[in-house]
Amino acid sequence: MDEKLTFDVIKTVPKVLLHDHLDGGVRPSTVADLAIKNGYKDLPTNDPLNLAKWFRQACDSGSLEKYLETFAHTVGVMQNAESIKRVAFEAGEDLANDGVVYAEIRFAPELHQNNGLTLDQVVEAVIKGFSEAEVQMKNEGKPIVLRALLTAMRTAARSSEIAELAVKWREKGVVGFDIAGKEAGFPPTRHLDAFDAVRRANFHMTIHAGEAFGLPSIWEAVQICGTDRLGHGVRIIDDLSFKSDGEIKLGELSAYVRDKRVPLELCPSSNIQTGAAKSIKEHPIGVLTKLGFRATVNTDNRLMSDTSMSKEMYLLVTELGFTLKQLQWLTVNAMKSAFIPFDQRLKLINETIKPKYAQIAKDLNITF
Repeated sequence: MDEKLTFDVIKTVPKVLLHDHLDGGVRPSTVADLAIKNGYKDLPTNDPLNLAKWFRQACDSGSLEKYLETFAHTVGVMQNAESIKRVAFEAGEDLANDGVVYAEIRFAPELHQNNGLTLDQVVEAVIKGFSEAEVQMKNEGKPIVLRALLTAMRTAARSSEIAELAVKWREKGVVGFDIAGKEAGFPPTRHLDAFDAVRRANFHMTIHAGEAFGLPSIWEAVQICGTDRLGHGVRIIDDLSFKSDGEIKLGELSAYVRDKRVPLELCPSSNIQTGAAKSIKEHPIGVLTKLGFRATVNTDNRLMSDTSMSKEMYLLVTELGFTLKQLQWLTVNAMKSAFIPFDQRLKLINETIKPKYAQIAKDLNITF
């Protein structure tokens, strides 16, 4: 570990976030406040500190299914436009204050219709929150670019509708389509019509795959559905063979994923909570980085994991010995893999990310 890379230093480095759920990143105080304002009575406690602890403990089950059950509470308080917009604004504010310069935040519009909102009204509320956060944080000297990914639930039958919605909003802040939810028993191939529609529209997609379910889920997402990125993809490690002499042999699928530069949206803390990895020290991100996969680091659900991009990066430094150069590599990987136009990605890399990392390296006298 480079002792110069303290948490305070890591908080200042530019970060790019590709895998973050809007309903998984609500402030505990906001969940409690909105529950009171909206008459939601199912929270285990209305005390923000105790609520934060409850979410973290409830998610430390080692089961993706149990982990997902906690979202009933955050979604439950996000059933009107004002509440949704507030959560979106606060997400942008929190990320910018954590050094994030670009973020794609995903949400499932179909989950926010209990009180009669249309799908368009849900998306509009999120985009308004993002836009206001961008203006506010730019004025505070912490500029951030916020974009949305629309998620369809793999356990439901509305994926084609959500894919159409994503394409409809493509010029208004939505940059891609996603499916999420229970993997086992709900393969991505159930939603082929949606993925085909996204591809025909020359639009972008990412698929939750290779988290709770293994290589078949990744293979289907890549080879049949044609995903641009893998949401998690951590189980690609199952296709690596570790030899006694230290050699690591890639299987056909993992070699294809690496050779095609398919981005992996890895979420270390979350992966441990859902049982996809045993510990940070044993998390595949270390091996996958050394082997040159298009690895990225992400938060997944900041509330459920009590985490931030700075915390995730700090864990990589303290537990896996990541260097400042490797943190930059992960960040540039993520920016290269973002769903905004190429020229905008290049500008952020060359004018924001690399210069800032270079300045930090110079200030800390770190060879880069």
